[in-house]
Amino acid sequence: MRNLEAKFRLRDLNQARERAMAIGYSSRSVLRQRDTFFRVANGKLKLREGGEESRAILIHYGRRETDTLQLSNYEIVPIPDAEKTRAMLSDALGVIAEVRKERILLMRANVRLHLDRVEGLGDFGEIEAVIADGDDPEASRAAVNQTLAALQIGRDDLIDISYFEIAAQAAQPK
Repeated sequence: MRNLEAKFRLRDLNQARERAMAIGYSSRSVLRQRDTFFRVANGKLKLREGGEESRAILIHYGRRETDTLQLSNYEIVPIPDAEKTRAMLSDALGVIAEVRKERILLMRANVRLHLDRVEGLGDFGEIEAVIADGDDPEASRAAVNQTLAALQIGRDDLIDISYFEIAAQAAQPK
């Protein structure tokens, strides 16, 4: 699976939600998620607990930048026993980081908008345009750009790293 995405810091989460709703996004749910990232040779591997329908999933993904947006290839596998899976992967691979967040999920057509309150980091947004097999990712660029414009997110606001990498950078001595 693939998606075209943009991640950014939010100045005002509630205002972002209002602006998204004004351009046709609909509210889907509020999720409390725990993402555990594991050491892997290629890409990133995370166990997400507390996702949609309170299920756990294992996600492996890799990203490449296309201009200011990121194109991600990813695979998702449902996990019936998150606790045992987390323990097994922790022992086998080692944990890089854990991120806890409250996520407001909004949708419009093939575009998911996540408004995240990340524990210890603050508020962020993430736009993911899900790309169907055989479709050109560029076809979704306009929808992503329209959302960025509606939320008043500029190029300098975009972030190209994961939440745990932001936390690691913040923890480094200046």
